[in-house]
Amino acid sequence: MKRILTIHSLEDIDRAAEEFLQFLGQSHKLVAFYAPMGAGKTTFTTAICRALGVDNDAVSSPTFSIVNEYRTALGVPMYHFDFYRISNPAEALDIGLYDYLDSGCLCVMEWPENIEALLPEDTLRVEISVGPDGSRTLSWED
Repeated sequence: MKRILTIHSLEDIDRAAEEFLQFLGQSHKLVAFYAPMGAGKTTFTTAICRALGVDNDAVSSPTFSIVNEYRTALGVPMYHFDFYRISNPAEALDIGLYDYLDSGCLCVMEWPENIEALLPEDTLRVEISVGPDGSRTLSWED
């Protein structure tokens, strides 16, 4: 089933993050965001973190570190990946990618196309597109 979630503006992003998390529930722990530069992958991930009670000051793009670990309000780890700088999938394996993906914790990934061959089948692949009015549309198959 195709799912669509629209974020009308930055003021609407927290509502969208809450709705997205309700959809994820306990059944989806691996989330890959596919979108062009500037589409809002990190901004939406920050909203997800805020909804989970992660300290807002702790959230940043892991462009250079590749992965950031955050703690939710419940003390549960969450992992935020940015594979933009990965040019060879072996680099992702070098950071222990499967240890993270197999942890049972929420893993949110930016630029997953750079490691596509390594992604497990159960990864939720979410497309983010930018509308002419600046809105963002998230779409995925469930």
